[in-house]
Amino acid sequence: MKNYTIQKSPFVVPTNDGKLIEEHFGNATDGNSKISIAHMIAPPGWSEPFQTPEFEEYTYVIKGKKQFIINNETVILEAGQSIKIEKNTRVQYSNPFLEPCEYIAICSPAFSMDLVHREDS
Repeated sequence: MKNYTIQKSPFVVPTNDGKLIEEHFGNATDGNSKISIAHMIAPPGWSEPFQTPEFEEYTYVIKGKKQFIINNETVILEAGQSIKIEKNTRVQYSNPFLEPCEYIAICSPAFSMDLVHREDS
């Protein structure tokens, strides 16, 4: 029995906003509700509604820039930077910039639509 798992075919989450979401580990891929790890590419002009998730979210920006509005404070992350946002924090994610933003997102517990609490846009 192996003591490791190599993910060669992440679950591609269907979206209608042009964002690529490849979940490598998590609820959708392997039923892991403790943590989710996803590779994402947000196109220029992309944004999500405000949300107040019941999970911690870590973001590491690989390329481009990503904007966060956290409790009314605007934070911009650039390539090579990372952030941890505590659970139960009101946040909006967006890419108002001219180039795509590639990043890794890690949620603990795992991302779930039942736990994200997105506001109506």
